[in-house]
Amino acid sequence: MDITIPKQILYIIQRLEEAGYEAYAVGGCVRDTLLNKEPHDWDVTTSALPKQTVSIFKNEKVIETGLRHGTVTVIKDHLPIEVTTYRIDGLYIDNRRPSNVSFTPYLTEDLARRDFTINAMAYHPVKGLIDLFNGKEDLANKKIRCVGTAAQRFHEDSLRIMRALRFASILNFSIEPATAAALFAEKEQLQNISAERIREELLALLCGTSCSEVLRQYYPILSVWIPELLPMIGFQQHTPYHAYDVWEHTLKTIVASKATKILRCTMLFHDIGKPSTFTQDEKGIGHFYGHGAVSTKLADQIMRRLKFDTKTREQITTLVKYHDIRCENSPLWIKKQLRKFGSDLFLTLLDVHKADIAGQNPALLHRLDDIVQCQRMTLDILNQPSCFSIKDLNINGSDLIALGIPAGKTIGEILKFLLDAVIHQTCENQREALLKYFIKYRDHFESTI
Repeated sequence: MDITIPKQILYIIQRLEEAGYEAYAVGGCVRDTLLNKEPHDWDVTTSALPKQTVSIFKNEKVIETGLRHGTVTVIKDHLPIEVTTYRIDGLYIDNRRPSNVSFTPYLTEDLARRDFTINAMAYHPVKGLIDLFNGKEDLANKKIRCVGTAAQRFHEDSLRIMRALRFASILNFSIEPATAAALFAEKEQLQNISAERIREELLALLCGTSCSEVLRQYYPILSVWIPELLPMIGFQQHTPYHAYDVWEHTLKTIVASKATKILRCTMLFHDIGKPSTFTQDEKGIGHFYGHGAVSTKLADQIMRRLKFDTKTREQITTLVKYHDIRCENSPLWIKKQLRKFGSDLFLTLLDVHKADIAGQNPALLHRLDDIVQCQRMTLDILNQPSCFSIKDLNINGSDLIALGIPAGKTIGEILKFLLDAVIHQTCENQREALLKYFIKYRDHFESTI
């Protein structure tokens, strides 16, 4: 079959062949093209040694990305293209990278070292598709299958365990039985992988179209790094508000949320504190008093373990903490929330609340109407010249300093006081009105001025 290759890739292949070497597009770009997806990047594999590749493209911008592992990046028309020499990996001593690589003149040996059949295909504009391990058939059957022996592939590089789950989630593929069995057998090797690598694979997995199926089936693998998930599995809630156990509820909320890293992570963690806060009343009804605070603490420790950046961690913990906020469809309440959270985070919090309700009792889905109405009112407020943050006040610190207020903490307290007055509609957001209002209540601040 014919695959449309960008002109820059054709140029790379042509130059290498003119110099007497083999060259093919390889890996994910071939897989994505066969799936009618736009590849994120294009890779070329070649029989040319790294120094030979550098010499061939001496008139182009070349980055010696990883000569020891055979990789050179050629920049052609602003497109970075990794060109890697056919290679055979040496022994893997840390479950992640080979201790050494040796170069080979044979494409077949290079393809045989790769992780999954769908990633082990090469393509040449004249010779066509090189598919030694039936990757095209696995694509058609929507299967994730290891090249060669699955246990060996995962023992070599244990990050491949998470990659298998990520591909299954993103591509909506199933993992064939032998590969799935090896995933479970080798899962403890994930402890040898860096937190950053685990985090990135997890985030990509969560944003996949089939993430709930993958999480449902392979949670024991994720629990190697996130053991806090295990108490949720099968934990019955014993409340009319919920038709599912805590884990199944969590999966349904993930599916119901937008496929963003912030939202999907929030939904994964939002009820993680429920099992440890469970109580039942005399009627047998389950309660989870304080589970928001416990979930927040657990989410924070998980994200610290996985080395999330501070901004993302703080956003997600805030959303987890307030995930079951009770909405009020009044402009005053909404402005208070906009002041507290900011517009972006508050709108995201409403999305969290919607997803949470969507994963509860289907008989109570009518409660979504209130959230939708709150979202509409919030957008209306945001589209109006409303004031819900200090930066929106028509007065600033300089105006207060002109009245003799010393610079410092008191300035901020006064501005918060004036913002409250505007939000509660006891003062107009006009400079003169705000100054008069402050002067009227100046005595409240005399002890700090």
